[in-house]
Amino acid sequence: MAPFDLIIFGGTGDLALRKLLPALFHRYVDGQIVAGTRIFGLARDTQTDEAYRERVREALQKNLAFDMRAPAALEPFLQLLSYRRIDLSADTGWAELAGELSDESRVRVFYLAVGPDLFGSVGARLQAHGLTGANTRVVVEKPIGHDRASADTINDALGQVFAESQIYRIDHYLGKETVQNLTALRFGNALFEPLWRAEHIDHVQITVAETVGLERRASYYDKSGALRDMVQNHMLQLLCLVAMEPPPSLAADAIRDEKLKVLRSLKPIENGSTSHLTVRGQYRAGAVEGRPVPGYLEELGSKDSRTETFVALKAEVANWRWAGVPFYLRTGKRLSERMSEIVLTFRKVPHSIFGDEPVAQNQLVIRLQPDEGVKLWIVNKIPGPGGLRLRRVPMDLSFAETFGGRQPEAYERLLMDVVRGNPMLFMRRDEVEAAWAWIDPILAAWQSSNEAPKPYTAGSWGPSAAVALIERDGRTWHEDAV
Repeated sequence: MAPFDLIIFGGTGDLALRKLLPALFHRYVDGQIVAGTRIFGLARDTQTDEAYRERVREALQKNLAFDMRAPAALEPFLQLLSYRRIDLSADTGWAELAGELSDESRVRVFYLAVGPDLFGSVGARLQAHGLTGANTRVVVEKPIGHDRASADTINDALGQVFAESQIYRIDHYLGKETVQNLTALRFGNALFEPLWRAEHIDHVQITVAETVGLERRASYYDKSGALRDMVQNHMLQLLCLVAMEPPPSLAADAIRDEKLKVLRSLKPIENGSTSHLTVRGQYRAGAVEGRPVPGYLEELGSKDSRTETFVALKAEVANWRWAGVPFYLRTGKRLSERMSEIVLTFRKVPHSIFGDEPVAQNQLVIRLQPDEGVKLWIVNKIPGPGGLRLRRVPMDLSFAETFGGRQPEAYERLLMDVVRGNPMLFMRRDEVEAAWAWIDPILAAWQSSNEAPKPYTAGSWGPSAAVALIERDGRTWHEDAV
């Protein structure tokens, strides 16, 4: 990859130090980032290049599991880094930055690791200083607004400065190896695609469970909640990849066109259906991984908050492929374990020839974290004499065991795709709009009901109402270890 310039607004923040710079270091170790590349960390503090490099060194040593190559690569990587003081609300530092980035033949990536309220002003200043040429890309993190109207305001501000092809709305879940493998699994195997439809699939579950609480995100999270923070972006994107029609090619817009069709096919959940199709919860004090943890209100330092830390909902994709197939989504903080998975449960055999011996339904389990892999649960005879006895057993593909080596983090792939100019794994504006159009009525219904989130004990799997949501349909949440 040719040398490029990467400029991180918010270069001393948590995202830059914990995710972006470690990802860039790994790409450097693997030879994708070459000498001549420049990485600028921008913030309001006054500090030297050496002070910034030392800060990054400490972050890398804290956040990376160093392999045998890493110590020798660390110093040369740090020399690619520079620090520049800049004021996002004034003119300080902008002219100097423009002077250093005057070579328009180089790819320039501006990563806005700052609040979305600053996206528009940063874009306007980049434009005023001539930094928005054809080789410029801008990366923006979620949240893209807190509803459809605010998302439109942010997208309008970005659109006044950059062409849509220059805007990369990042969702790190789309960079995960197992999510990428969904495309290969579905469209590269004749075994699955004929069965990937309502005639053969009973239901789909998507779970994103976290054991952590607020950490350092209290002020953001209490204004957001789980529905905005996780469902509107990560989980709907996963649903789209499971439910979309086969694209004609791997071209970026071919895939994004199919995801958009899914979002526009989601059956609305509105006032009349919200109470029995959605559950929202808030954790109370409990124990996670064997240690006591406080409740949400204690962590927040408040006596009252109606922000949800857990969401479960039942969605339906109203098209020919998926009509009648429920998609159960759940996500939450302070749950029993950290894991993300997609589970497709196939329909029962139409007729059992095994008498009273139970025949379990086949399941395809796609584990996104922590141990990436794919597991197909099938029914098999238990070996030995004494009659025909059946057991549900897995055919297990562990990425770590099968492919070996270190599995790259999502940000590694996504950052390099931005430099290459490949937008396939990034959200297009109309996807963001369609996702908010489906989420907004749920938020409005919750607000009008004035009902508090249902409490659940930290370390559990959420409120009992989430169990009832799926069990009243005669189904149950998948919680088998992968």
